[in-house]
Amino acid sequence: MLDSFRNTRVIALSGVIAALYIAVTAVIAPIAYGPIQLRLSEVLVLMAFINPIYGYAVSIGVFISNLFGPIGWLDAIVGTSSTVLAVVLISKTPSLLVATIWPTITAALFVGPMLNHVYGLPLVPIIISVGIGQFIVLTCIGYPLFKMILKNNAVYSILKAEK
Repeated sequence: MLDSFRNTRVIALSGVIAALYIAVTAVIAPIAYGPIQLRLSEVLVLMAFINPIYGYAVSIGVFISNLFGPIGWLDAIVGTSSTVLAVVLISKTPSLLVATIWPTITAALFVGPMLNHVYGLPLVPIIISVGIGQFIVLTCIGYPLFKMILKNNAVYSILKAEK
């Protein structure tokens, strides 16, 4: 019975995470896409630090958000690949601070070249731009936010579930 409750809770939370990613990205669309990105919804990739299963939810949210974004299929494939690699690395990293760096690196290496290809912008500056945006969202905003979540036993116990 307890396992059934945990599974139901994880599935429900996963749906909320994916929907939240999509909704936040849609609301901030002008700064979520393009050469200068400050995609606040990216902070949700750190959910994989709490429980790797949430990485699937974030990846689905990224795929859907990018599919309906200005670049479409290419961004859905490239951006989701970047996210999948990031959440795998996050889930295997014991340090939250280090975990915040993985999405910065993967987005810079995947999304930067894609934006270079699509918009014809210089490669190095676009890689740096994407990396800075990710660093601001994940390390400057996400790290303190998730430190608070990890210290709040009530919230953490709801999100944790079994790995």
